[in-house]
Amino acid sequence: MEEEAGVRRWLVDITRWRPSPGQFDAAAALLPSHERPAIARFLKEDDRKRALVSRLLQYSLVHHVLRIPLHQINICRTPEGKPYLVLKNCSTFPNFNFNTSHQGDYVGIASEPLCLVGLDIVSVSKPQGEATTEFISNFTSYLTDHEWNCIIRAGNPSEVLTEFYRYWCLKEAFVKAIGAGVGFGLHRLEFHHEHWTNISVCIDGEVSKQWRFWLLKLDENHLACIAKGHPEDGVSSYKKTLSNATVAEEQLHSTLESPEEAFTLWTVEQLLQNQWSRIARSVENAMRSSSVLMFVNTKKLCC
Repeated sequence: MEEEAGVRRWLVDITRWRPSPGQFDAAAALLPSHERPAIARFLKEDDRKRALVSRLLQYSLVHHVLRIPLHQINICRTPEGKPYLVLKNCSTFPNFNFNTSHQGDYVGIASEPLCLVGLDIVSVSKPQGEATTEFISNFTSYLTDHEWNCIIRAGNPSEVLTEFYRYWCLKEAFVKAIGAGVGFGLHRLEFHHEHWTNISVCIDGEVSKQWRFWLLKLDENHLACIAKGHPEDGVSSYKKTLSNATVAEEQLHSTLESPEEAFTLWTVEQLLQNQWSRIARSVENAMRSSSVLMFVNTKKLCC
């Protein structure tokens, strides 16, 4: 399937990337300096890798889709912590937005040109030191009675755990799509499905027709959820970053009903070599043009 304009689904497997300290620093140096402290604050190497690759994906995707040179890309964050692109006068993609997620072996990013998009990746790992039922009982306040009953009736402990993570993944993807913070009550969301297709959500007891969800199995131990919905459902701080929060119903329906894009799988090496080499060339060209202009201006002054 060809990529729809502005729609991307990228996934990076970080398990095989074992950079030396110098290689890690070289990759981090590709990012703007203000992004690096957020990476360095993590103590564990795998957490630092996930944070680095997440940011590399953001800048790489913006450059790939919008052809903005690296030094001109301005990614900020809302008070709730959701990253967004500062973009002026983009009539082609008025609501261009993206969302990243990372857990376990994978780091992913999804983008949409019109509707909101949320991505969540979960690693289905067995709890340490407690039974599955004990583990999921810690999350009962975030689940509705319907969801809890579906989870505990899923089958054996392994199936119960996977069922729990499916619901959790859906809830997180929605909250991330609208830009809400940790204070959003996940119990306000109740998901229904037909064998995990035709997934719908009730928000505060009301069925929403403005959202679509896709649950994907990345491998035996990882799940991902894509949430797509109406820009008007974004929290106020995030809606301010969009150019067109009011979308025509026909246009929204067409976007929501379009087939879901498959993930393009990258290795970290491919991401650095293929994507960032192009960005580095664009920066180099911009610097060369700037140097030529400076030389010309200097010649004029000398004359």
